[in-house]
Amino acid sequence: SAHLWRKTKKRDRERQMILDTVCLNMVQVPTQFDVLVMPNLYGDILSDLCAGLVGGLGVTPSGKIGANGAAIFESVHGTAPDIVGLDLANQTAMLLSTIMMLRHISLHDYRNKIRTACLDTIRDKKVLTEDLRGKSKLYLLSCAKNAVLMSRYCSYSSFSTDLRSYLAMLA
Repeated sequence: SAHLWRKTKKRDRERQMILDTVCLNMVQVPTQFDVLVMPNLYGDILSDLCAGLVGGLGVTPSGKIGANGAAIFESVHGTAPDIVGLDLANQTAMLLSTIMMLRHISLHDYRNKIRTACLDTIRDKKVLTEDLRGKSKLYLLSCAKNAVLMSRYCSYSSFSTDLRSYLAMLA
């Protein structure tokens, strides 16, 4: 059916809503939602709406977590064939999706370091892609984030070792 279920934070109960009502409520008071369960098409519509509220598809991460803990993390946006090869795409959503993955696998220290580097780069406003009202190319944005991350927050070799250990534990 065309109804969506939502679980409210205040009353800890589920409520059915139609998509247009969910969209209106998401714009007016987004904090009222904790979990939304819906078919793929509705999820796509709502994720595009939410992306517009936070700055665009270039900064919108995504995580799909199954009941057994299996998860996929990716940016929300598609392939953007119109800008392929132009060095314009904003990869912030991919970094934020990686941060969600690190949280999911309990690598919180690395999650916090990468998150801080990413947000510091955006907050500094020196290196922003066009979708964030900047003039920088993707390569420059990537270099800036990596430089902030490596110089301020962590050693790549220790992260790599910890991630390999976690993956070995899953095998």
